[in-house]
Amino acid sequence: MRLLILVMLVPVIVQAQYTRHIIRFKDKNNSPYTIDNPAAYLSEKAIARRVQQQIPIDTSDLPVSPAYLDSIRKVPNVTILNTSRWLNQVLIQTTDEAALATINSFPFVQSTKAIAPVMPPQQDAQEEGIQGHAATEYTAPDSTEACFGYTLAYGSMYKQIHLHEGEYLHNLGFTGNGITIALLDAGFNNYQYNPALDSLRLQNRILGEWDFVENHASVQEDHPHGTQCLSVIASNRPGILVGSAPHARFWLFRTENTLGEFPVEEQNWIAAAEFADSAGADMIASSLGYAQFDNPDYNYSYADRDGNTSMITRAADLAAKKGMIVVNSAGNFGTSSSDLRYVLCPADGDSVLAVGGIDEYGQIVSLSSWGPNSNGVVKPNVVSLAQGAIYANGSGNASSGIGTSYAAPNICGLIACLWQAFPEFTNMEILDYVQKSADRYDNPDHRYGYGIPNFRVAYKLLAAAREARRSAHILSNEWIRAYPVPSAGNFTVLFRAPVTAKVSLQLIDNLGNIVETLQPSVVAGQFYSMQFVRATGLPHGVYYVRYNDGVNTTTLRVLRQ
Repeated sequence: MRLLILVMLVPVIVQAQYTRHIIRFKDKNNSPYTIDNPAAYLSEKAIARRVQQQIPIDTSDLPVSPAYLDSIRKVPNVTILNTSRWLNQVLIQTTDEAALATINSFPFVQSTKAIAPVMPPQQDAQEEGIQGHAATEYTAPDSTEACFGYTLAYGSMYKQIHLHEGEYLHNLGFTGNGITIALLDAGFNNYQYNPALDSLRLQNRILGEWDFVENHASVQEDHPHGTQCLSVIASNRPGILVGSAPHARFWLFRTENTLGEFPVEEQNWIAAAEFADSAGADMIASSLGYAQFDNPDYNYSYADRDGNTSMITRAADLAAKKGMIVVNSAGNFGTSSSDLRYVLCPADGDSVLAVGGIDEYGQIVSLSSWGPNSNGVVKPNVVSLAQGAIYANGSGNASSGIGTSYAAPNICGLIACLWQAFPEFTNMEILDYVQKSADRYDNPDHRYGYGIPNFRVAYKLLAAAREARRSAHILSNEWIRAYPVPSAGNFTVLFRAPVTAKVSLQLIDNLGNIVETLQPSVVAGQFYSMQFVRATGLPHGVYYVRYNDGVNTTTLRVLRQ
């Protein structure tokens, strides 16, 4: 079941001839690609991401064997559409049963599976049958008043930024600059001409686009849902609309066909995610989800939504394994009386940040899908504004909509700003601190997950973690150290507390006189940095720092220049 904020009326597809098939391979033999030469198939940025996060190159990174693809390509009446190196499979199109029999006979083929029939011609987005939660024009409050005191004039988007204190990051200058986000959606209709997205074009921050449904290099003719989600992040029309990461860079990929629902869309999503990885994207934002298909034989039951079963979920977790942050809407079926009400795929993934929906008062929106996944993992992970969410309409002005489709990109953009501030942290560390900042972190539930993230809190938690890492680096194999030595000003004492206690720290001169005493309460294992402020102005000479926690006692020699 797709997770578009607008519920699509899709045609009932009678038993039709299946034309698209997944071919799975047994191995990656007979290939020129090796783990030792990743530059042959990964961009410099993709390799740098792995190096920075200490992620080894492994066989899942290797492309599908070109020799195997050549063999399939030579079979008459077969077209290769896309591949997945992570799942070691290829998507083909054919109506020739003899061709399938030939492919099945190849010794390197593990299995073949039909996944989609012939689809009707693509219609213009304006002509598609749409009903459900209609978008409405939104009149903004006075933008100066709404944004007073903030660096960015958010206009109508103020409330969805402020809900998470996202302005705290923006005010510090973190607006997503240098972070690359891949958006996977149903189309980005007219995005090139939307006034709210002008800066993307003028600053060349759209790095590329591809339509995996139609296999061509343009996504702006299709459904507007992707443009709406993009605008939640990237709008930059001061005083009217400013999104959650207005200076990020983007790849735009169409993977969803709104005219039908078949697993081919999962494969399209996987191919797009792998391209994003190889091109060096930092994040994936997706407001798509799957559980029920036009052919119920393909359906994912709640038991299947366990974080490990569906193709798309396994790929989403692999994207996270490659160091990317994957943010996905939880789903819009919370009012269903069946197991459809639970989070969809790939939001069920263990390493996917599933985003549920709330209103501006912090109350869960009834349509927001439930958790946990069927393995008991907390889902959704966090929540954001879904009812009354603001996006840019076709004229670049504010429209109001409802759905977790809007909650996910809002959070994605703010995470991009946070990661810009703390680039040395891994993807999963960043997500961990986002969850720790949320208002229900100590008591998560199956509707809100960990709750509403607060990015001021997340920033301060990460700043403390950064300082702890710095302290650990300075201490190296020691547990206490005074620096700088010699000092022309204050002395700082850095230590990792051996026990939980009230500590006595004394600065003593060469005659044994106590110059200053500090008495902090400490917790075992935590880092502390203490400064003797009275050291300024002391005569030159030798001084001593004495530490005593009732169990451990030590004395350090320091020099005042």
